[in-house]
Amino acid sequence: MSKKLRNHEQVVIEQLRNPEMAKAYLDVALEEYEQDGDLAFFLEALQNVGEARSGITHLVEKTGLNRQNLYRVLSPEGNPELRTISLILHNLGYRLSVQPIQPSPGN
Repeated sequence: MSKKLRNHEQVVIEQLRNPEMAKAYLDVALEEYEQDGDLAFFLEALQNVGEARSGITHLVEKTGLNRQNLYRVLSPEGNPELRTISLILHNLGYRLSVQPIQPSPGN
């Protein structure tokens, strides 16, 4: 019996079907954005979670955004408005929140 190999993206999408894994993934992506200002990884994370949770077609239907606009928003060059990010997150079952910054030792 031959075993079908999966690529990295397929494994990531499979793991992101777990809501807690998806939340942790989005948290890390947002923290990285906070550190380096590179929004592309966070947008890719949103797209990956969208694929894993319900598929992009379902996300398009739930958000009311058209497919082309959604892909453009989530592309590495995307520059979505806060309300668009919030709309996508909400329809994935998450929300934005504010947390205090933990002071580093010695501050």
